[in-house]
Amino acid sequence: MDLLACPVCKNFPLQLIVFNKVNSVTHTMNSCDEYCSYSRKKIADLKNKRISLNCKVCSQINIVEGILHCRKCRRWYPIIEEIPHMLPDELRNGVEEIKFLIKNKEKIPHTILREGRPFNILQL
Repeated sequence: MDLLACPVCKNFPLQLIVFNKVNSVTHTMNSCDEYCSYSRKKIADLKNKRISLNCKVCSQINIVEGILHCRKCRRWYPIIEEIPHMLPDELRNGVEEIKFLIKNKEKIPHTILREGRPFNILQL
């Protein structure tokens, strides 16, 4: 998450919404340079407030399914089988992504369901 920006508008950081996750037994501990998705704060803010980072716990989490959301341009990108699908609009499969929204509608914020780009459930 420390490296991912919206491929369309280049906004950083993206909001991470997790549907399913698993804990990994093996992990490599990476510390983020700019943004901590685990605490949803900038690293500089955490260090300024002397809040300890929980990198070991965070690095053991594998996101199986979820959404990456750009608050600036309102685009959302599905995470399916641990892989973020961050394609430009013209390469995305609208039918498959609307199915993804419907399947997970109880876990997705209403703003994404109704106003998400390039697809939302109001397009049905």
